[in-house]
Amino acid sequence: MRYHPLSDADRKAMLTTIGVQDSAALYAPAPASTLIDAPLDLPRHKSEIEVERALRKLAARNVAAGSVPFFIGAGAYRHHVPATVDHLIQRSEFLTSYTPYQPEISQGTLQTLFEFQTQVALLTGMEVANASMYDGSTGTAEAVLMAHRLTGRRKALLSGGLHPQYAEVVRTISRLAEDSVADMPPDVACVEDLIARIDDTLSCVVVQTPDFFGHLRDLTPIADACHRHGALLVAVFTEAVSLGLLTPPGAMGADIVVGEGQSIGNALNFGGPYVGLFATRQEFVRQMPGRVAGESVDADGRRAFVLTLSTREQHIRRDKATSNICTNSGLCALAFTIHLTLLGEAGLTKLARLNHANAVALADMLAQAPGIEVLNRSFFNEFTLRLPCDAAALVERMAAKGVLAGVPVSRLLPDAGLDDLLVVASTETNTPQDRAAFVSALKESL
Repeated sequence: MRYHPLSDADRKAMLTTIGVQDSAALYAPAPASTLIDAPLDLPRHKSEIEVERALRKLAARNVAAGSVPFFIGAGAYRHHVPATVDHLIQRSEFLTSYTPYQPEISQGTLQTLFEFQTQVALLTGMEVANASMYDGSTGTAEAVLMAHRLTGRRKALLSGGLHPQYAEVVRTISRLAEDSVADMPPDVACVEDLIARIDDTLSCVVVQTPDFFGHLRDLTPIADACHRHGALLVAVFTEAVSLGLLTPPGAMGADIVVGEGQSIGNALNFGGPYVGLFATRQEFVRQMPGRVAGESVDADGRRAFVLTLSTREQHIRRDKATSNICTNSGLCALAFTIHLTLLGEAGLTKLARLNHANAVALADMLAQAPGIEVLNRSFFNEFTLRLPCDAAALVERMAAKGVLAGVPVSRLLPDAGLDDLLVVASTETNTPQDRAAFVSALKESL
């Protein structure tokens, strides 16, 4: 997109049309204390090549994930994405036509969404899945709203193991909708008693596994308790690869399963775009947000695909409509589908086992380091360390030695008194040399 500055005549015409004397009048309603009284300290003019040089210099201050040993997770994970994925999603028939409102000319897009939904349903152990959400955090908030619609209740209970950013999105949406949220304190040791907090006022209980601290949770007793009180269990995950090895949430009684699919087919990308996965039981499908692509036959009896359920009612019955997720039901979901198709069931299981083995190897090495405590009894590819020092400061010291060590819990829970905790992730991208570098840098930085 090109930028063409306005001429003085253009500005005068715009101000005349608006009905003000000058641009300062546009800001009259804003409090004076919110306005700056001088231009920002930025270069006024630079040539294109000078801008490129300046931006390259800024970019060089970043440490790219693939350039050093990388152990950051906490909701966004570095995995190997085959070159085939990027090649296919950049084909013009996928890149430019991802809004399938006209099924007669959108058969390819609709089929990929149908395949995506099938994969998500199988992974989660649920009966039906939608054509994706924007990401795992907003998907979790949507799951809570869906539970409210299904139960007629307006209160959710959030586990202390739920990712803090996911919890914050739920609280934000709930506050705007004037719904109630009950929070459990951060569950560092996976010992919270959720069942004791479940009663007849709740619409849902939101539990993550593997949770924010890496613990694996058995959802079955929580699901049973929810159902005894007429509530729903919302099961959350942030690491989609874990579904290749762990018992799926649907098999443990979950009513709604939602999470982040970035791990499969989608690179880190500075925080997005990602792809939210959302699945539920068949009986709840009409309260599920987003769209559902379905299989049918055309006038000649040939296999065909359609939007079986879509939120066109968003435009005509807003009080009854669910959220309309459009753009993300395209490239991000397609990348997920291509990567998972390349892996197949056996490949996904092998990938999951490799992730777990790498994490176990690292945890075993770290457990031998003086003053280090691994807090997890069980985990997939992520675990929490208790350190003898401030975790955020340690991460900076290790980064200076060329190792990105993980996410300090204090970064996401700044006022929880958990400054000595570090969440560490180890995926298939980590080598024995990476793990050795981690241990060496840790010992030198303590």
